[in-house]
Amino acid sequence: MKSSAEQKHISDELTLRRKIEDFYLPIQLVEAIVEAGGIHTKSNETLIAIGFLDISHYTLLSKFLSPPENQTVLNGLYSAFNWVLRKHGGYLNKIEGDSLMFHYGGPIDPLVKEMDEDDTVKFIARELFYTCVELQRVSSLFNKTNHNYLNKISDRSTVDAILEAYQILGELRQGYASASFNALFQIRIRVGASLGEVLIGNFGPDGAKQWDVIGMPVIEAKRMESSAPIGGLRITADFFKILKDNGITSEYHRRIKREAEALGSVYRNIAFDELFQKAMVYLKDKKNAEFETYSIQVNPSLPESIRDQSKLLLTRGETGADDIVNFIKYYRGNHFVINQLEALFDKMKVRIRKDSLYRIMFPGKYKAMLMKHDGNEAELRIRITKDHKLFDLLEHLGKLQDSVKGRKLPEHDDDGGFSGYDRWMAEMRASVQRTYDLNKGITHQAYYFYNVIFPLFFANIKAAILEYQYQYEQVSEVEEA
Repeated sequence: MKSSAEQKHISDELTLRRKIEDFYLPIQLVEAIVEAGGIHTKSNETLIAIGFLDISHYTLLSKFLSPPENQTVLNGLYSAFNWVLRKHGGYLNKIEGDSLMFHYGGPIDPLVKEMDEDDTVKFIARELFYTCVELQRVSSLFNKTNHNYLNKISDRSTVDAILEAYQILGELRQGYASASFNALFQIRIRVGASLGEVLIGNFGPDGAKQWDVIGMPVIEAKRMESSAPIGGLRITADFFKILKDNGITSEYHRRIKREAEALGSVYRNIAFDELFQKAMVYLKDKKNAEFETYSIQVNPSLPESIRDQSKLLLTRGETGADDIVNFIKYYRGNHFVINQLEALFDKMKVRIRKDSLYRIMFPGKYKAMLMKHDGNEAELRIRITKDHKLFDLLEHLGKLQDSVKGRKLPEHDDDGGFSGYDRWMAEMRASVQRTYDLNKGITHQAYYFYNVIFPLFFANIKAAILEYQYQYEQVSEVEEA
């Protein structure tokens, strides 16, 4: 018989083990296993809706926080994200640094257990889509330390974690000018999603098992996230088709237009194809293979939000200039955002040299136009500025980029069969040379675009912003004197 001290030691150890399990094991997974009546020891092929989220440029904010403060802010942010997932019935698969993975469906999802395949597809597609939208919106609310949504959260620990993060962000605001904080320290996320057949189950050695999913839809969802615009959502073409076939895209289009109307945003006029913008992603690891995707707007007042933040950034030095240029890069296909930025530049008298942008892209055409204007550069500058909005020039840049990135390099032909060493090698040398001659022209055009045209185009815009900042500082010094 064990002594009372030994029994207490065993009891304490069991209590600690239960605390460890409660602390580290996903509650949702435990509840699903208990409801299922046992652990699923075999993997299953099943339909899963998968999402990835990544925090963009968090490093800049983290530099102004101590390690404990960083932990507090991230814990609060992830608590807000997890609340969204639980609200929609999603499963938080894993957190890795400043990114997370989540999914819907499968054998541990009690919400789809009694559904047939068609209902399951519609349900998990809808829940994943609106989860991705709400994650972006909660990120924006968290960024503003907005308390309005907290009364919808019933779990006290989640609310406390968010409030603790809010306190850190509030203290950071007090330490810096409010305008500087709002301009430079924005938490923004990118989200990607996919849907398809995966292998789901327990992976890993005994003692280190993890409930996980593997398969192409997982890889595709991660690709969608990594190529998504900051503050936006990108999904696969297959996922988009499911959403469209079930009326979810039309429903969302009506919803965001209503929300934009209420907010007085130009997005009240957004067309369906602008809300769900088709785009090709080129995979470098797959020899530039094309991947059809859809980029989706989630913020009903995004154009005005980007404009207002850019106004704050205009006087924030080179870092502010870089952030504005990055906005233009990210949203160069969005005429609502770009038009708002151009209106801001006009109002603040930021002089964007559109004639220089045109000349960078089309030096031959520019020279011909200059001859028609008898060499009068000032007259041509007025003409180009009048005829081209900034968005038009960005569209030209995009077409140039598509013309070089969409061209596949031909491969050498080595299918002639072997008919002797010398003859086979002679044919191979000729084939390789032909391939090289064809490739070098395409490669040169791509190299010139990405190393000359593209960087000079945006350097021109950055220089205009830096010029504005320099003039602003000169005026401020005179006024102070």
